[in-house]
Amino acid sequence: MEQVVFKTGEFDGPLDLLLFLIKSNKMNIYDIPIADITAQYLDYVEEMQKMDMDFAGEFIIMAAELLLIKSRMLLPAEKNEEGEISDPRTELVLKLLEYQKYKELSGFLRDREDIGRFSYVKPGEKIKGLIIPNDDINVSTDDLLEALKEISERIERRNPPKKSSFSGIVSREPIPVSECIKNVRLFFGKNDGKADFNDIFIKTCETRPQIVGTFLAILELLKQARLKIKKRGDKIMLYLSETEMKA
Repeated sequence: MEQVVFKTGEFDGPLDLLLFLIKSNKMNIYDIPIADITAQYLDYVEEMQKMDMDFAGEFIIMAAELLLIKSRMLLPAEKNEEGEISDPRTELVLKLLEYQKYKELSGFLRDREDIGRFSYVKPGEKIKGLIIPNDDINVSTDDLLEALKEISERIERRNPPKKSSFSGIVSREPIPVSECIKNVRLFFGKNDGKADFNDIFIKTCETRPQIVGTFLAILELLKQARLKIKKRGDKIMLYLSETEMKA
């Protein structure tokens, strides 16, 4: 069963009204001028009673508590068991602080709810694997990635860094995959349609973006069945397909 919330005017309850008065008068919540706040609270309650015949009793109860605190403030200060002077406002301050905390939290949750209401998450999609129409392939994806890692490290250690290599710190080197495919195809044309996987990178790449672009180009050519790949001992060999050789 849904909980029924009674709201009087623009305030959710007497603590809400007290917080409003404290903030609007820029009072210190830890040192509330109880006489002033009581007078303003009673004036506001009186006006609300005129407008609302079914006025909530909790506002009246809080008015009585404020009057009690006000009267206790006029009496000589009392001491607790530890000999410390007790402040009649302490309990009220603790209630106000707790209410303020939950009010701020509810506002935060309400904002998050509004954000979530207009946010939509795209459902996950299955990623299609690389399909190569070749029955005698014996090279795994792990083999290719391991070879690529080794080649990348060898190329970076091969020569002192060129000036152009430092441009990657502040900019990216545009490497279109289509251009890499042309370069790979040209490399095979110069090597009778076959090549060691490592040689392709060592002889055509100088930077990491070029390595990544060339690797993606090889994958694309394998996907299109324009290349064949086989493992010969410790080497990975690539061959142009028969139709590609005739092209």
